[in-house]
Amino acid sequence: MSQKRVRSVSPESPSLIFRSSPIDDRSSTFVAFYSPTLAAKELQAHAEFKSASHRVAAWRKPSSQRALTAQCLLETGHDDDGEKYGGKALEKVLIETEIEGAVVVARWYGGVMLGPVRFDHLKNCARDAILQWTQDRERSAKKIKVREDEAEKERLIQTLPERDQSITVLRDLLADKSQQASSALIGKSPSAKTLDYSTLPLATLEKLEHVRDATIGWILKQIEKAEKSRKEESGMKIATTSAPETPKASADIDEHPTKDEKSKIGDLESQDKGSALSKLDGV
Repeated sequence: MSQKRVRSVSPESPSLIFRSSPIDDRSSTFVAFYSPTLAAKELQAHAEFKSASHRVAAWRKPSSQRALTAQCLLETGHDDDGEKYGGKALEKVLIETEIEGAVVVARWYGGVMLGPVRFDHLKNCARDAILQWTQDRERSAKKIKVREDEAEKERLIQTLPERDQSITVLRDLLADKSQQASSALIGKSPSAKTLDYSTLPLATLEKLEHVRDATIGWILKQIEKAEKSRKEESGMKIATTSAPETPKASADIDEHPTKDEKSKIGDLESQDKGSALSKLDGV
């Protein structure tokens, strides 16, 4: 049987066993072991439980069967090991706490029968062992979160000055392309006042990163608009210089006759009339 693969995201070690505080009652002692990864048989075989009268076990783990839906099926089971109904009581604890893993409660019998209260001891020991695991997991998660926050803060301390430099370069480029150095439109460069980012908390650094990214995005859009406007202006200038001259109207070309021209026209008209009369006289 292949061993269960350990998830890399789990903060606990695969071999950790979480131990409950002992419960003593009329010469009987109860101690529980819980493990999120080890099998129940491995816990029952632990050296500390070798001299125990009973090693009651229960487990809850993913099933090898596959459901039609994405929901993961869980397999549960128990081993009374001579303590009748004890295993079922432990199995119920795992179901109620929605915990996966195995739990074993060892009992050293002292010669006095305890009656139904023994089931309370079994369940309380199991819950205590599970609680130890939960608290250890929370402590481990907090340590991981602290390390992640420290790494993120270091990244932001290195990144934000680079963002500031990018904003300075882009603002200068925008001023050049739009040919407007107005501070109302472009604003002043943040390089005039350098912040000591190492003194700021992580939450502030994260907000500043969002602000810097938004500023860079806005400037890039303004640069795109400026480039588009300059291209449109260049196209209009080219169209104006290459347009052909409009020909003069015919009314401007047909000038009025001068006084000499009018005199010549009158002479020609007189000659034409005289020639016409001569022809009539001949007839």
